[in-house]
Formats: sequence, C-alpha cells, structure tokens
Amino acid sequence: MSNHVDRFFAAVLALAAHGNIKQRLTRAYEDNLAQVEIDELPVPIRQIFADLRSLMHCVEPANGEGPICASVRKMSQVEADACARHMVELYGEMIRLSEYAQENLPLQIEDRRAVPPFLIKSG
Repeated sequence: MSNHVDRFFAAVLALAAHGNIKQRLTRAYEDNLAQVEIDELPVPIRQIFADLRSLMHCVEPANGEGPICASVRKMSQVEADACARHMVELYGEMIRLSEYAQENLPLQIEDRRAVPPFLIKSG
C-alpha cells in the first residue's frame, strides 16, 4: 500500500504546483493515479476513487486527445476544483489507513518510555 500512498502524495504535489487548475489536475491524475487499480486500494476508499475515475473519464476523446484531457477540458472550474479536492481527500484517507499512521503508536501501555528522573519535579 505504501506505493499507493506515494502515488497519491505525488498527485497532491502536482496539484500544488504552478499552473492552471485544469493542467495541474490532468498532470496529477495522468502521471500518478491513472494506473492505480481500484481493487488494490483499501476498501473504505474504493468507491471514492471509482467516482473520481468516472469523472476523469466521462467525456469521449476527440482529435487525438485522451479521455482524461477531454474530460478535464469540459469541466467547469468548480468541477475541476472538486476533483482536485477529491484527490487531496483520498491522499488523507490513504495516510490514515496506511501503516504510516500506525508506525509510532505503542502497541501496549508498557511500551511507553518512562519520564527520566531529572525531568520529574521533586516536591
């Protein structure tokens, strides 16, 4: 799953780059998310990703352009902003569901480190 977290992170970085929202959206999706298989994603985000994929492939391409370019070209600014927001939300959910979110949590209370004696205020 960490590979997918990296892909979503790269997509978010592309969205944060300089340029028109539609150009950034196209680049973010084509370069990072177009190859993601829905069944490889965590179950809680599969439908959200499927909805995003549908939005990014909803227009039949013409004149040699791809379906993603055609779909984004036909989007309004509001629709493009919503798709970008979906990508950021998906990245957040990927982080929340990934092993990165669990890395630093103690498994048991005994795993916590004791406070060093010199930091304890004596009364």
